[in-house]
Amino acid sequence: MRSPALRRLLLLLLAAIPGAAFAAPATVAEAAAGQRAAMVEWRRDFHRHPELGSREVRTGEAIARELRAMGLSPRTGIAHTGVVAVLKGARPGPRIALRADMDALPVKEETGLPFASTATSSYRGQPVGVMHACGHDMHMAILLGVARALVARRDSLAGEVMFVFQPAEEGPDEPGAPFGAKMMLDEGVWKDFRPEAVFGLHVWAGLRTGQVGFRSGPSLASADEWSLSVRGRQTHGSRPWDGVDPITIGAQILLATQSLVARQVNIADTPVVLTAGQFNAGVRFNIIPDEARLVGTLRTFDPAVREDVIARFRRIADDYAHAAGGSAALEVLDNAPATVNDPALARRVWPSLQAAVGADNAVEMPLVTVAEDFSRFANEVPGAYFFVGTTPTDQDPTAMPINHSPKYAPDEAALEVGARVMLQVALDYLQGGAGSGG
Repeated sequence: MRSPALRRLLLLLLAAIPGAAFAAPATVAEAAAGQRAAMVEWRRDFHRHPELGSREVRTGEAIARELRAMGLSPRTGIAHTGVVAVLKGARPGPRIALRADMDALPVKEETGLPFASTATSSYRGQPVGVMHACGHDMHMAILLGVARALVARRDSLAGEVMFVFQPAEEGPDEPGAPFGAKMMLDEGVWKDFRPEAVFGLHVWAGLRTGQVGFRSGPSLASADEWSLSVRGRQTHGSRPWDGVDPITIGAQILLATQSLVARQVNIADTPVVLTAGQFNAGVRFNIIPDEARLVGTLRTFDPAVREDVIARFRRIADDYAHAAGGSAALEVLDNAPATVNDPALARRVWPSLQAAVGADNAVEMPLVTVAEDFSRFANEVPGAYFFVGTTPTDQDPTAMPINHSPKYAPDEAALEVGARVMLQVALDYLQGGAGSGG
């Protein structure tokens, strides 16, 4: 019998031989390790060439090319640039879907990495830098690695796996435009292949490399993009009584929304975040304009609470505007519902996470107020979504640049961890038991 060290060495040597990567490794850990070099190469290529949502043309072509090289037959152009491929095992069994997102962010990179992005583009009419500041380059590389490891096991695999590479997770170019997971579903991505369960992951600076975070039930918040238009009446800045000041009205409404959250919502039961990210009005220092516009986000974990907060927000806006002689109109766009990890599926997934990284490294996550349109898939079939740590073990996660920072530089060792976890979860589900994927 070969020792574990010798077996690992042989695996790494075989992985360097073209075509040998498809020889089925003996364990999940070895399968993930065998894909590490390829995942690093894929990740760096995606990182050098980021593309904004629904524009992932080069990215989609690269993914499809790699899937074809594995012997799969990818479908392309779903929701503009999305790619899917199905692997059929040698034996009948469950159907599952594994999902990764593809898009980058309108962020100018400041990591100083040798493969840093220098890409530029436009976003909502503004020139921007483009960067994989959220780690989607890691997600795509991990899923490609998992796909190749599962292809290597095709002859012993029971069931079918759909690999879903989804565009535009971060949202549409223009408010209200179709995008992402919902658009893929609307275009029938699961029409001929409806999985029993869907799995996804996100790299996360708040955890150390080697750690995986997960929770049953509500996990990530919903994301609403709201826009508030306040109409007043233009006048000279020196004579505000001759007009109606929409800037003052908008400021009063904004402050009142914070009182709404602090005094009208039971935040001990469910968190709510209501934030303004833009406040635009006027063109000159001494003119009170006709209109002010505020744009922001609402994050909730309960659909009933969401509806209640929106109704209260609208009432506050109307009342403050009316009291000042103006008017207000609130528009709310549902970009993503809350992500809820199906409790029954969570009970199956938790032992798999522990098997993959060890019980001490499987962490129960708190509620996270970021959002993910993975929830669209998880509202169709039971879903499970987990976090993979990217902060090196010798560094403090609280001091590291977080996702969406121009300095976010995840530890590439997390690629192997993510592949190991996703592979363990997938194989355990297909084989009907926890920790059985080795």
